[in-house]
Amino acid sequence: MSNTPDNRSSAEASPGDAEEQHDAKELLAEGVDEEVIESNRRLFTGWQWALFGGLAVAYSLFHLITLNVIPMETWSYRVIHIAGALILGYGLYTGGRFATDGQQAAPKWQTVLSALLLLPALYALLQTFLMWRTIQGGAMRIEPHIEAWHYGYPLILATAAAIVMSWCYRQVREKCALPDLVLMVCALASAGYFLVIYNTPLRMSTGTSFAPMGISYAAIAGSLLILEMTRRVTGNALVIISLVFLLYVWGGPYLPGFLGYPGLSVGRFFSQVYTDAGILGPTTAVSSTYIILFIIFAAFLQASKVGDYFVNFAFAAAGRARGGPAKVSIFASGLMGMINGTSAGNVVSTGSLTIPLMKKVGYPARSAGAIEAAASSGGQIMPPIMGAGAFIMAEITGIPYREIAVAALIPAALYFLSVYCMVDFEAARKGMRGMRKDEIPQFRRLIKHVYLFAPIIILIAALFMGYSVIRAGTLATASAAMVSWLSPHKMGIRSILKALQLAGTMSIQIIVVCACAGLIVGVISLTGVGARFSSLLLGLAGVSQLLALFFAMCISILLGMGMPTTAAYAVAASVVAPGLIGIGIQPLVAHFFVFYFAVMSAITPPVALAAYAASGISGANAMETSTTSFKIGLAAFIVPFMFFYSPAILMEGSGMQILRVAVTATIGVIMLAAAVQAWYFGAVKAWQRLLLLAGAICMIYGGIYTDVAGLLVGGGLLLMQRSLKRGGDSPQTAN
Repeated sequence: MSNTPDNRSSAEASPGDAEEQHDAKELLAEGVDEEVIESNRRLFTGWQWALFGGLAVAYSLFHLITLNVIPMETWSYRVIHIAGALILGYGLYTGGRFATDGQQAAPKWQTVLSALLLLPALYALLQTFLMWRTIQGGAMRIEPHIEAWHYGYPLILATAAAIVMSWCYRQVREKCALPDLVLMVCALASAGYFLVIYNTPLRMSTGTSFAPMGISYAAIAGSLLILEMTRRVTGNALVIISLVFLLYVWGGPYLPGFLGYPGLSVGRFFSQVYTDAGILGPTTAVSSTYIILFIIFAAFLQASKVGDYFVNFAFAAAGRARGGPAKVSIFASGLMGMINGTSAGNVVSTGSLTIPLMKKVGYPARSAGAIEAAASSGGQIMPPIMGAGAFIMAEITGIPYREIAVAALIPAALYFLSVYCMVDFEAARKGMRGMRKDEIPQFRRLIKHVYLFAPIIILIAALFMGYSVIRAGTLATASAAMVSWLSPHKMGIRSILKALQLAGTMSIQIIVVCACAGLIVGVISLTGVGARFSSLLLGLAGVSQLLALFFAMCISILLGMGMPTTAAYAVAASVVAPGLIGIGIQPLVAHFFVFYFAVMSAITPPVALAAYAASGISGANAMETSTTSFKIGLAAFIVPFMFFYSPAILMEGSGMQILRVAVTATIGVIMLAAAVQAWYFGAVKAWQRLLLLAGAICMIYGGIYTDVAGLLVGGGLLLMQRSLKRGGDSPQTAN
């Protein structure tokens, strides 16, 4: 984004002004951390732009005020949280394709039919108001025929028909489509009923035969709205998985073996799925508190240009090293991914700058995309924020947040060290250079603005001083605006409103994904399928614990494919983690094991969202990029097994145990990178790579004897490389 021009000519500008303008330019990393505009995203103009911009600002402010000043009843707050995201989402994202230049917009019959669908939607919304009046008048419950014929049937009809209509309805990109207006009204009607009923004693009847059928009608409509919105913002993968789980609710009783269960009626299931047993449960609890707060924090970093400073600081620090842009990608993407919460989104925001630069210094297109994907995914395991994963884990397990953040330190350091070594060894093997001095920002100028790291420092300090996550996040958000006043990019009222609008827009994807994940969690908890998976793991553990862990890894990756990190972990934690705990693994170890593989599903073929996003920027084949990113992030697929065999890596043990495991695992991941990249203080042959791989696994495993074996392998190959160099017989650098 360009800076505001000075009214004076450059000839009249003072030396101090020129210096400040140069500093302002140095702070910006062009093309980084800008809002991503998806292909199905509307670009409003005029009053519609003002309307939806105002709604996004109001949505962000609602969360800030409710979390910090005026608390609400929990279920009501979560219902509004989801409904607001749905209303914004249906306004901003189309369900089909836009009418482009030269194409006719929707035919008249579609417009008429969509307008007619507004009638049952508005009628259902009117009924929620009338039911509220009835309850306020002292009635204990609503008449069943009113809930069915005057509310439920019109609402479900309007919702289902408008969803189907939105798939084929064409409208120009600057205007909202009529079917989406119908869906926004349906979201209001569904949420309105929940707000009426959940604030009466009838709330206690959910899941029983006494529950009003209106809850089921509202839940069916709400579930359809969540599934369709999830399809629009993340694609079909999560929707298909959700539908499979929903089909299991009614098909499960007919399945053989451990998959079978007694069965649930439609009314009983849907009367409970839109409660804290499902959609309003742990995933929405986290998205409505920690995640939305850190999305607002990230938006303030973006609007204040602090995010740009992070990237440029990484360029100044590592840009001149061999393969410099790749190392910059590791630092910048790791830092931004920690806050971002979605691997693919982080790839797009930082990769637009780092991937072309990596290609420029000699990395193949597939390697450039893979490095960015691996680094961006790694941000999700980097404390203190871990892409909100730490907060979800704390919510599910009841383990204090600080313990989780501390436990994540060594594994995250090992992962990024491994990726760094992969990058460095490839650069050495191919004889790559770093960036020239004139291609990177001047460190002496950037160091003057090191105070821009203050929001991150304040966040970490507040968390470890015992402040609540919400209070710490709010302080960090306020500090992002305040430190901008000391920089050349000061945040005024307009910038603050822009940040709030950006936060409201950015939050849509993660909120609906968490709600959709809550739907899956509801199926798991209400049908008991999670307990049956636990018994399966217990049976496998009787044969081999390693086999049980391998099976748990495969299920975690499979469940996470095509899903954002937050949803992937939430689902895997419900299905897999209880089974691991059941075979005797500590809850912290079990959840970290599941969390790592859920995160790394973003770079695991065949469905690797982060790698696919990177291939779109690099121009490489998507499958080749995902395979290469899997290779670069290989350490993350080995280290979780160490959680079980050496819990000291999660700070579980004495100081000497933790130190020994950290040191040996560090050597192990370096040897692992050397085996993958065929470079260990010089080029290595195939048999030497196999030895390095075996030695790396021994070191990572963590036992005394395996550590000694790994050290002997690493030391022996190091001496061999040294002797070859002294003898002048070093292998030629590979191309």
